[in-house]
Amino acid sequence: MIVINPTYESLRGWIETLPAIFAQQGEVIYDERNQIRSFTAPDDTKVCVKRFHVPRFLNKYIYHYLRDSKAKRAYLNGLYLIAHQVGTPEPIAYIEEYSGGGLGFSYLVTKMSTLKHLHREFTYAYTPALDATIRPLARFTAHMHEEGILHLDFSPGNILWDIEDGKYRFEVVDTNRMVFGRVSMKEGCRSIRRLCARSSFFDEFADEYAQARHMDPTQCRYWIHYYRDRFWHNGKKANYRYD
Repeated sequence: MIVINPTYESLRGWIETLPAIFAQQGEVIYDERNQIRSFTAPDDTKVCVKRFHVPRFLNKYIYHYLRDSKAKRAYLNGLYLIAHQVGTPEPIAYIEEYSGGGLGFSYLVTKMSTLKHLHREFTYAYTPALDATIRPLARFTAHMHEEGILHLDFSPGNILWDIEDGKYRFEVVDTNRMVFGRVSMKEGCRSIRRLCARSSFFDEFADEYAQARHMDPTQCRYWIHYYRDRFWHNGKKANYRYD
């Protein structure tokens, strides 16, 4: 099955070849359980293709008959984010392959982001550049939550950022795990627990986030630190936190 964003219907012929050429062409930019490659489409569009691994055992059938594939969810969620002016790479298509009566590989095709940085750059060492991102990132996060969008893996590897025309821009990726609806203060504060930074980062983040959402900054600080400490003080995760 192939579903294509109508804006990119002219690329259908090329998109249909992606499962066959994926392993031999393009440039690998991520390779773990899932693999991401960059391609240049025939119209010179820079494209990012994420191939999701084949589900195991019963999940092959669950994702075929009972639940949308990760590729489909990421595609639809990406369109939803863009409609609500939340930055994410523009979805172009998703592809699902089936084998043995269940889901095999699935693919998400998006435009390549123009943003050059991942928030993960700040995970292991403090740099002054991190401080400059705090308030813009807090406002971006607040806007996303005010639009009723909660990213369930709002982590350093899923936040792209850069400065364009003198302004900070952010995009989120890995959009297959999201929920939509009213985002409470506690839910919003809990969602940033995976970010890794000094305590002062979260204090400033909380103040800006609370202001953008018209909430009590003292309460925001409390819940952000509460959820952050619970997350980063568990087992070896504490080794990746710095103060």
